[in-house]
Amino acid sequence: MAGQATKPLSTLLVLLLHLFLFVHSFVAEIIFEERFHDGWKDRWVLSDWKRVEGKAGSFKHTAGKWSAEPDDKGIQTYPDAKHFAISAKIPEFSNKNRTLVLQYSIKFEQDIECGGGYIKLHSGYVNQKKFGGDTPYSLMFGPDICGTQTKKLHVILSYQGQNYPIKKDLQCETDKLTHFYTFILRPDASYSILVDNRERDSGSMYTDWDILPPRKIKDVKAKKPADWEEREYIEDPNDVKPEGYDSIPAEIPDPKARKPDHWDDEEDGIWRPRKVPNPAYKGPWKRKKIKNPNYKGKWKTPWIDNPEFEDDPDLYVLKPIKYVGIEVWQVKAGSVYDNILICDDPDYAKQVVQEVFTNREIEKEAFEEAEKVRKAREEEEAQRAREEGERRRKERDHDKRYRDRYRDKYRRVGAHFPLEILQFVVLVC
Repeated sequence: MAGQATKPLSTLLVLLLHLFLFVHSFVAEIIFEERFHDGWKDRWVLSDWKRVEGKAGSFKHTAGKWSAEPDDKGIQTYPDAKHFAISAKIPEFSNKNRTLVLQYSIKFEQDIECGGGYIKLHSGYVNQKKFGGDTPYSLMFGPDICGTQTKKLHVILSYQGQNYPIKKDLQCETDKLTHFYTFILRPDASYSILVDNRERDSGSMYTDWDILPPRKIKDVKAKKPADWEEREYIEDPNDVKPEGYDSIPAEIPDPKARKPDHWDDEEDGIWRPRKVPNPAYKGPWKRKKIKNPNYKGKWKTPWIDNPEFEDDPDLYVLKPIKYVGIEVWQVKAGSVYDNILICDDPDYAKQVVQEVFTNREIEKEAFEEAEKVRKAREEEEAQRAREEGERRRKERDHDKRYRDRYRDKYRRVGAHFPLEILQFVVLVC
């Protein structure tokens, strides 16, 4: 209707997403979901680990320096060069016979230099006031950055009390925008890793962690059969060399050559034209190649069942989870954790990412504007430093000229004064 205000498309999308999440939540089981709204401190306990030594950091409740929604706050590490440890007790659950989804977002606002940005799930009792790096965990997942070389995405699983890192070299994001990390573990021991709702990797616990011996191993006793034919092409036994082939010369006299007019056979010898490659010469004769009818391919060592493999149908099952924790060390603090989710439905987790990323472009624009301000400030500081350096240089040059002028004056009159008096005058001046 003319004149009637309509809701922007983005607002309608957010409303639809909220409606979907509301309805979907009755089907999916949400074990734990933390958006760090008011009252979050009632659910989280800041650890005293490393505090006596003065090495413990803390967390600010903030959306950070640039955000799509200033009221959508997370918790941010501060200050620099500290250990950060905080945890929340959650309803105990087991992932036996169901999918486990662990998801959270993190924004590295700082040039972290060296530090972690991962999250942990813990089983058994945890003394939350003493929660720290030595506290056993069942799952550790997330980024770990150090310098320009280490940009690792950790996925470490605990099995029978021992920690096993994933064997793949997974890379994390390193820019200063919000990114979602999602780990999905299914009852068939398959897994998926998503970054911002895009699958980064997938596989199986059986192959991508050295938890159990492999199901299959190469038969080291196997040998290639004597009659195994690996040649894909062979010489045609029916091919016959053409008659007179070997009599074709490699070079022939150049048919275009002409004896020079000044050439004298008696004085210069018999003239012979230069040699040129013979276009009819095809090189040494070789039989043509044909497909080998007995070709079996390149022989490979066969795989056999590993006698040391003993399957564990509960390989994927973690000990009942009771706590979720953040425990990291950072040289430069400033990481914002948010949107922590533990559930059994990957679709619900995807919808959460879509909801948060509805205003992702606003965050990018806010970051770019903050970068402009930062670069302008750095240039202004650099200009002041250059001006101060120039001022000090001029002062040094002035002082040097002053000293040189009086030194020359004293040299001229030095011959008329005793050395002791001259030294006294120099010291006084």
